[in-house]
Amino acid sequence: MTGKQRREQLLEIGRTVFAERGYDGTSVEEIAERAGVSKPVVYEHFGGKEGLYAVVVDREMQLLLDMVTGALTGGHSRELLEQAAFALMDYIDTSTDGFRILVRDSPVAQSTGTFASLISDIATQVEDILGLEFKARGFDARLAPMYSQMLVGMVALTGQWWLEVRKPEKAEVAAHLVNLAWHGLEGMERHPKLVGERKS
Repeated sequence: MTGKQRREQLLEIGRTVFAERGYDGTSVEEIAERAGVSKPVVYEHFGGKEGLYAVVVDREMQLLLDMVTGALTGGHSRELLEQAAFALMDYIDTSTDGFRILVRDSPVAQSTGTFASLISDIATQVEDILGLEFKARGFDARLAPMYSQMLVGMVALTGQWWLEVRKPEKAEVAAHLVNLAWHGLEGMERHPKLVGERKS
């Protein structure tokens, strides 16, 4: 096995073990044992568990970001919303281990950041679309960043829930997400006010 092949093997095994046991429950010994190598081989490639974990997380975050931004191919605003929701659901479905790793709290600093920062990156993509819609409909376009965080957060949290239950089917979940988001946006008030007593 070449050095590059060994590195890829260790990344795949590390990804599987981190998904099964979490960061704290994973040891270099177990990764080395599953790969059929000694611990120093893992240290040679990644410097330790932290380095391996950081590379696994960075790869998963890039994959998810690429899937979501690549899915935004255009069309009507509602279609774009459907494309983004479906891309996240597709990622959860096809990269379950990766998603499990991303949604756990990370004990180490990563070069790309956390799941929250990834969601923020995706929200930035949605922000431009919402900004144009807000402007066209007479809403304050400066609020688009906040609304994009709300929308992407709603999809991400629903994805976490669906990861465990897997019902209803992915397309139905995406349709319901878009239903809530789209009709919620359609019926928005220009100047919303709280109806309860609390004002601050």
